[in-house]
Amino acid sequence: MIKINLIAMGDIKEKYLKDAITEYSKRLSRFADLKIIELKEHIANSSSDADTINALKKDAVEIEKHIKGYPICLDIDGKMYSSVQFKEKIEKLANTTSEITFIIGASNGLYQDIKNKCKEKLSFSPMTFPHQLMRVIFLEQLYRAFTIMNNISYHK
Repeated sequence: MIKINLIAMGDIKEKYLKDAITEYSKRLSRFADLKIIELKEHIANSSSDADTINALKKDAVEIEKHIKGYPICLDIDGKMYSSVQFKEKIEKLANTTSEITFIIGASNGLYQDIKNKCKEKLSFSPMTFPHQLMRVIFLEQLYRAFTIMNNISYHK
């Protein structure tokens, strides 16, 4: 069974998002050993670029401690896949590595060093989503990929 880590900055406050994350995590447990690593987001003291970069650097130090296997960051400039193409990507990786780490940055994004450490960048849309909601979207698409892979009727 493949190990999938999801590193995400900040905690989830809304019950409906927590419930969705719990539900998709439970569904995914049939297909993968999923571990969600929730890290404290460093908040910039002001809106200056220097403070924002400083906060992102602090986030990067924490993120780096948890990167294992094949790292992929979620980034608006990343490659976009259809659900079937995402399934194919996960399937291919499952045949070549035992562990994949996906990274969702903080509300201000990810520090460039973390992006550089990732083997790939993945985008779900050119639109911007709240990073807390992105966890649910990501887990749903991951679940969808595994159901397609296993010929379970969910995809359509």
